[in-house]
Amino acid sequence: MASPEFEQVRQLLAAIPPGEPQSIEERRQASEQMWPAFTADVEEATYQPVDAGGVPAEWIRLPGADDQKVLFYLHGGGYTIGSIVTHRKLAAHIARAAGTSGLVVDYRLAPENPFPAGLDDAVTAFEWLLAQGVEADDVVLAGDSAGGGLALATAVRLRDEGRPSPGAIVALSPWTDLAMTGDSIVTKREVDVLIRLADDGLDPEVGFYVGGESSDVDAKHPLVSPLYADLAGLPRMLVQVGTDEVLLDDSTRLAARAEQAGVPVTLEVWPEMIHVFQMGAGRLPEATEAVARIGAWLRAG
Repeated sequence: MASPEFEQVRQLLAAIPPGEPQSIEERRQASEQMWPAFTADVEEATYQPVDAGGVPAEWIRLPGADDQKVLFYLHGGGYTIGSIVTHRKLAAHIARAAGTSGLVVDYRLAPENPFPAGLDDAVTAFEWLLAQGVEADDVVLAGDSAGGGLALATAVRLRDEGRPSPGAIVALSPWTDLAMTGDSIVTKREVDVLIRLADDGLDPEVGFYVGGESSDVDAKHPLVSPLYADLAGLPRMLVQVGTDEVLLDDSTRLAARAEQAGVPVTLEVWPEMIHVFQMGAGRLPEATEAVARIGAWLRAG
């Protein structure tokens, strides 16, 4: 059974009435005001902006952390919203649990910068990190929702191009299928209080990311939707997802394909949890426990 703290959050989210359609800029501003409030501060963390090879990023430094081990974090937001501001505290919680430093990457967003701009930025920042003397095996490539999908796509591209690959992947409710073929898109629609699907579902974000109707980029392109990628040779992988989210099948099918490809994969399906519930780290017991388990999994290496 979900904690009273989580049930209170669920009720608050469910009670939010559908509003008038907002512009992407309005949604971005709202996310930077609202999302950080869900996550408790990590008081001992310090944050330092950095230019990661031309890509804006931010170092997260924590007392006692091994600065040669790095959580490389890609934020969620449907490839259209989200930023360092919205996700720095979540990344700090995970880095603290794992005993590492963190690097949060502000990759370019659609529709201004459709695929592959964000992927290019992730690869550039990863290569920059290695140029600082960090070993690839000591990097954890992590992200949530769209950022989780982007983390997987980054790992696939690094492998395909023969570049050094990260030592592990952590994907939180990753969006791995922009073709939206999972059964949970329909079956979880009524219980998902975070992703409110209109009649067109997540189609606008998909269109923005692949470049609009005039684009020839297929939503099933393996670097757009890593569910359709060859996953063989990817590093060990941890996937966390809640049962009460429309993207549940994006995680369960990913884990099944990874296992079939010989990738060591750990899938955690959290009962009654919503999309990227880990954002409640430090405030919600389930989120705090999930982050602790990420840290334990990474430390066990």
